[in-house]
Amino acid sequence: MYAIIRAGGKQYKVSAGDTVRVEKMEATLGEKLNLPEVLMVGGDKTFVGAPLVQNAVVTAIVTRQAKAPKVIVFKKKRRQGYRRMHGHRQLFTELFIQSITTPEGQKFETEKQALIIDPAKIEARKTAFAQKQKEARKAGGNKAERSEQKQAAAAAKKKTAKKAAKKTAKKTTAKKSAGGAKKKTAKKTK
Repeated sequence: MYAIIRAGGKQYKVSAGDTVRVEKMEATLGEKLNLPEVLMVGGDKTFVGAPLVQNAVVTAIVTRQAKAPKVIVFKKKRRQGYRRMHGHRQLFTELFIQSITTPEGQKFETEKQALIIDPAKIEARKTAFAQKQKEARKAGGNKAERSEQKQAAAAAKKKTAKKAAKKTAKKTTAKKSAGGAKKKTAKKTK
């Protein structure tokens, strides 16, 4: 089951469980909206509107209010010294399509749950995480102690690297000498 809806002067093909970005709507996060501008409902039976399908409703939940990525607008006239550069971020509303109701009254719902993205909660989590990091650094000691620990760790790494290099050098020299001895003996027997 799918429906074609009109929102913000544009048309979108949606089905239950889809997430759609439409032009900015005045709604709060988590709010349920009924989108009455349904142009067509398709599936087992098809209903085409003229221009709208009567008694057909698409129910959506607002999951996000944000800005799209920046678009650079650059104008230039050659050899005239004219250059203008602007950036634009379009506002959008993200909708989670919960159900589609046909004109006959059939309702098609999704079992998925809407994931609401609240920027205030995300910012609160980030500040809490930064606070924990600061406390961990304070508990770790002062800078002098930390630099000594780093130097000791670096020295230990160097020692293990030298030992590993010596072992590989011994193995390669042993292989070379063994390979050369075999070749010499092979020549003598012929």
